[in-house]
Amino acid sequence: MVSVKSAEYASSSDFCRIFDQQMDSLYLLSFLLTADREKAEQCFVSGLEDSVSGNRVFKEWAPAWARRMIIKNALRVMDPQPAGPDRPTIQPIDRNDKSPQPERSEIPAILALPSFERFVYVMSVLERYSDQDCSLLLGCRRRDVMAGRVRALARFARFAEARGIPAGSGRRRMVPSLLGVGA
Repeated sequence: MVSVKSAEYASSSDFCRIFDQQMDSLYLLSFLLTADREKAEQCFVSGLEDSVSGNRVFKEWAPAWARRMIIKNALRVMDPQPAGPDRPTIQPIDRNDKSPQPERSEIPAILALPSFERFVYVMSVLERYSDQDCSLLLGCRRRDVMAGRVRALARFARFAEARGIPAGSGRRRMVPSLLGVGA
């Protein structure tokens, strides 16, 4: 039988507390997805609004729901699409935009990825969404997600190699620390 405590729904104040306590990692998630400060702020604020006024979720699911709302808003704002014959594989980002934590060498590597590959990398590698979840949210085929992740990891490896970052150190170090996701 489910206890009453475990079946409590998250309240508006619960979401406000989550966004306050996890502001750095939630904003960083927004920024990594959008590669743009203004759009990241827009996704962060919209994520909070959607969390507070959206579907009721169990209290224990609220942190994951908040992250998902950030991702959904970034998808809406950016509309990343897999590369194809009518879409370029490289989409330039604003090089004048600085990351919120410039001392982290992996952030510029992620920001340098084309939009679709950046979304796939952040969602599947950092946020640990399944290929199926990524394909549903991105509105593409699972094979597009897998191919996008391979391209992202290859680009990330070349970026790391060019900057002298040891091979294989990025994913293990970034998953728990970069976005506050448990190892």
